[in-house]
Amino acid sequence: MKKIFIINGGQKFAHSGGKFNKTVQDWTIEFLSKNNDYEIKTTHIEDQIDLQEEVEKFVWADLIIYHTPVWWFQLPNLFKKYIDDVFTQGHNNGIYKSDGRSRVNPDINYGTGGLLHGRKYMLTTSWNAPATAFTLPGEFFEETSVDDGVMFGFHKMNKFTGMERLNGFHFHDVEKGATPENIVIFKENYTKHLEQTFKNL
Repeated sequence: MKKIFIINGGQKFAHSGGKFNKTVQDWTIEFLSKNNDYEIKTTHIEDQIDLQEEVEKFVWADLIIYHTPVWWFQLPNLFKKYIDDVFTQGHNNGIYKSDGRSRVNPDINYGTGGLLHGRKYMLTTSWNAPATAFTLPGEFFEETSVDDGVMFGFHKMNKFTGMERLNGFHFHDVEKGATPENIVIFKENYTKHLEQTFKNL
């Protein structure tokens, strides 16, 4: 894993300033910059986007790291537009060739037409919801994890392109719990996750 593409999906909207995901991106770059072997490219979805350049970043990278908040149980609107536009630009252009099926037998092989095989991706999300909302009986997410629930479609999207998923990291209770003390803990836990992840690559 030498070439890392980091996408900051945070944006300013309503009461959100997009600052936390910029902070997480900075933590990621700080961690990677300790090793001179890594080449890093970044995108912030609020910036001016050249679609072909973004496609080329996906094709170039060994590892894509996504940082995103979750709004109303989905990606922020600009991040969703970014994915829609960039992946569509990548049709027969490095990201995917087709849905993988043939007209001879269209019932099988859906989702096998990706062109990003050999690449990996890692997802981080940030939530107002506490972790217990996903784990405790009777709580809101009915004991369904982030990855198997709200972000299931996101993972299938990446699988469609041929990428392999690495274990991600989810920040919980960020809105109400983002005290200076908790921010330190967030960074410590996330850095440990990065150390473990990159040790195993």
